[in-house]
Amino acid sequence: MHRTSNIEIKNKRASFDYELVETFTAGMVLTGTEIKAIREGKAALADAYCIFINGELWTKNMSISEYRFGAHSNHNAKRDRKLLLQKRELQKLMRKTKEKGLTIVALRIFINEKGIAKLDIALARGKKAYDKRESIKEKDRRREELRARN
Repeated sequence: MHRTSNIEIKNKRASFDYELVETFTAGMVLTGTEIKAIREGKAALADAYCIFINGELWTKNMSISEYRFGAHSNHNAKRDRKLLLQKRELQKLMRKTKEKGLTIVALRIFINEKGIAKLDIALARGKKAYDKRESIKEKDRRREELRARN
């Protein structure tokens, strides 16, 4: 049984605030009410980032709103969630984050063809203020080109 889902929750600030070096797709350890809330599109990645705790990768500040039919079994909206990656990917990320200026940011939550929630994360380097201005200029230039064509 293949389900196609149009659930895709993006972190729009990530590509503006960071230079994305490399991306990975991770599984997430979720409770039942969390996956139901994600399927309703009730999640936010605005300030989400990932850190290593005891050799395991965890996401912090990812908000999944409480499920409306959750009653007493509902989850904490801002709790830390464990991410699942292959061992070699975890080791690579751990090595890279020890380098100066690299961090791991959450990019998007989506539901794959098997109905499982996944999180795209990226190894990223923070942009300086002038880099952000260049990004805005580039975006404006592309917009003007599109207007000129139409």
